[in-house]
Amino acid sequence: MVYGEYIQEPAVQLTKLLAQHLPSNINTTYLTNSGTEAIEGALKLARRFTGRSQIIAAKKAYHGNTMGAMSVADFKERKHPFLPLIPDVKFITFNNVLELELITKKTACVILETIQGGAGFITPKNEYLARVQQRCNAVGALLILDEIQPGIGRTGRLFGFQNYKCSPDIVVMGKGLGGGMPIGAFSASKKIMDSLKDKPKLGHITTFGGNPVIAAAALATLKEILTSNIITQTLDKERLIKQELSHPLITEIRGQGLMLAAIMPTAEIVNQVILKAQKRGLILFWLLFEAKAIRITPPLTISNEDLIKGCNIITDILDEINSDTL
Repeated sequence: MVYGEYIQEPAVQLTKLLAQHLPSNINTTYLTNSGTEAIEGALKLARRFTGRSQIIAAKKAYHGNTMGAMSVADFKERKHPFLPLIPDVKFITFNNVLELELITKKTACVILETIQGGAGFITPKNEYLARVQQRCNAVGALLILDEIQPGIGRTGRLFGFQNYKCSPDIVVMGKGLGGGMPIGAFSASKKIMDSLKDKPKLGHITTFGGNPVIAAAALATLKEILTSNIITQTLDKERLIKQELSHPLITEIRGQGLMLAAIMPTAEIVNQVILKAQKRGLILFWLLFEAKAIRITPPLTISNEDLIKGCNIITDILDEINSDTL
């Protein structure tokens, strides 16, 4: 029962609903236990389908903390204690189209976050993702987009890539799909996904992927997001946050929807704001690479009243910091 010998109804309903809202060529989903496990499966799938080994990822990328996911993350300090990781991985600069020539007929896949998370919530510019896709198509590589953070409504569309005129070969999903329950998934065409079936059989195995309780929770979450106004409200809430977070110490607000980062002049100000906000009942967080960023990623269901309250806490703390430095 644990390796998918018998299909259970909640997983069938969930994957059918996903297929209805993904591009028509992405119609098969493999359910896993977490986002990082889904990344592992997607990387294996790309290598198996193309018969190639080279993987290209982005500098300052973060895709998870297992061995394969860590191999495609550009974070030397975090990776060094666990070397050697998987070989034949190269890194390109996100939004730099001049480096796309590094994608060649030796490349199995390019893996990118649709919006770079740890790097500071960097959004694609100048049709970057579409141009990566064009290059992948030209050389026979697959494009994997990591939607673990921007997916499931957080950017104002069900999937972040739907904002950017791009249709990947493999989509990776994670925590946002589960409504608080542990889940991951990677989706592709049946033709691509079938390459995991043979040589060897059970080319990817997960014990609890597709667990009926977890799948039922994800199905309920997805139905609620698709049938309510949660997604459209996300962009309204983005505008509200940007309106309320007006302060001389905020140099920029990056990201899209409810995946936002407020950029500060120094990392020390970031530390003060996050720690002081915690004591006042507001949960903020740091980003992995960008030390000057405050992560603002509230639940999609947050009320406007609570958003304004949270923004007021941030601006009050910034006022205190300003007064202390005068």
